[in-house]
Order: sequence, then C-alpha cells, then structure tokens
Amino acid sequence: MKKPNFFIIGAPKCGTTSLASWLAEHPEVFISSIKEPDYFHTNQKIRSIEEYENLFAEATDQHKAVGEASVRYLYSDTAVPEILAYSSTEVKFIVMLRNPIEMAPSLHWQRVFTLNENEPNFEKAWRLQNEDKSPRIDLPKNCYTPEINNYGPVCKLGEQLINLFHRIDSRNCKLILLEDIKNKPREVWLELMDFLGIEDDGRAEFEAKNKAKTVRSRLAQKTFRKLGRLKRSIGIQRSMGLLGSLAQWNRVERERPPLSDAMRQELRVYFKDDICKLESILNRDLSHWQ
Repeated sequence: MKKPNFFIIGAPKCGTTSLASWLAEHPEVFISSIKEPDYFHTNQKIRSIEEYENLFAEATDQHKAVGEASVRYLYSDTAVPEILAYSSTEVKFIVMLRNPIEMAPSLHWQRVFTLNENEPNFEKAWRLQNEDKSPRIDLPKNCYTPEINNYGPVCKLGEQLINLFHRIDSRNCKLILLEDIKNKPREVWLELMDFLGIEDDGRAEFEAKNKAKTVRSRLAQKTFRKLGRLKRSIGIQRSMGLLGSLAQWNRVERERPPLSDAMRQELRVYFKDDICKLESILNRDLSHWQ
C-alpha cells in the first residue's frame, strides 16, 4: 500500500478545491476521493488509521505523487507533527495563500453555507470571535471544527507559515498565491509539477471549483447534513445518487455581500503585520493587498 507523500494543508478559501481537482486528473497523481479527510486534525470523518490508509488503497506504481487535501492542517497545532511521525519517508506540503482581507469574509460565507455559522452578517460574526482561538459559545450544535470560526486568527497565514517552517524544511513546501493561479495558471502548474516530481500533463484549462454559493433552503441543508453524518456512521463514504442530486439542487452560486469601507479598513489594520510577515517569507511586495 502506498502512503501519501504530499499534503495540501492550507488554507481554506484559497483555491485548494480547484487545485485538488486538477491534480486528481493527472495520470501520475493519486489524491483521496474524500477531500479534507482531516484525519490528522479531528479524527471525526476518518476514525482509524486503517480507514485512513484505505483512502489510498487504489494507488498504483504509476502514481508518483499520492496525496490528500485537508486545509485545516496548517492552522492545527498538532496535524503537521503527526503527519511527520506517520510518514516513513520525506513528505511535501502545499500551501495556498490569499489576501486575508478577502479570505476572512469568504471563509465566513462558506461557514454559513455549511451550517457551521449562525451569524450570517460577517461584521457581526467578526465581533464574536475569540483571539485566543477558543470556540465561540454562539455556534450551531455539532459545529464542525469550531476553532475555524475565529476568522482573524485563522486568516493570519504569515504567522502560520512561520510556525510551519519551525517544523519542516521550507524546501519541502510549495507556496502558491490564489491570484497567481488566476493570472498565470499554466506557469504555476508547471512549477507545481516540478515540485512534485511528475511530468507535465499538458493541462491548459483551469476551471475554478467551489465558487461562492448559498442554499435555497437551510432546512433542507440541515437534513442533508444529518443524512450525511448517518451515512458516514454506517461506513458509507461515497456519494449516494438521489441525496447528492438533491443537495446539489439546493446549492446556488451567489457572490457574497461586499464589505463596507469601515470594515475593510478595520481588516487592513488587523492584518497589516501578518501581511508584512508574508512579504518577508515570499520575498514579494504585497502592498496591493492593502
């Protein structure tokens, strides 16, 4: 059995769904069919090492790069050390980055969509967060990974990268900016192929996945969520036709509400130091983020 030798560990709402989807179509790449198994962070979706390793059971010798994408690993204090302890060989990490001023409200919009956030207004949800990363008391029952609802700390990617590089050799980590994926996808793709040690597959189309969306019915969304939990509890991991079709119907692509000028300025001040940390790590001017 092949173990994963690369991990997409962050960050949420930075294009990881698109990247994982593109990689899954590469003939030399095997990526788990379950995006975000979160095994090394929560042990909630995948509850045993046997179940986790079964995600890669179909990887063959043609797959030079075997991996998974769990974007909460970067923010976790324990995930990367556990990955390093688990892996018998040197592994590679991929981190996607984004302007935190855009990332924070985008993450909030996603959490509302997935029923992991009760407060639909970003500015109000921002006021409720805890800087010490402790879970908020106002969150929905059965909220998945409640620490993610502290949007400020979660989106301080510079700070998280500094912590990451205390644990791994930075040469084993590929950093990708979402704006680069949008502006020069082919160039970024070739760099990633080189990083993973695989051949160029000639990909020329880079369709974005997991666009901003909302639901037609929150009640229906709650029902689908309960059925999904029941399905996983009895060992069914793959999508069930009718349930999947209904859940898809309930999703509607919709842009999130724009930030007010006052809120955008508050985020500029809040993330100023962290953006400076990213500039130093990337050796790149990010003043346009401000």
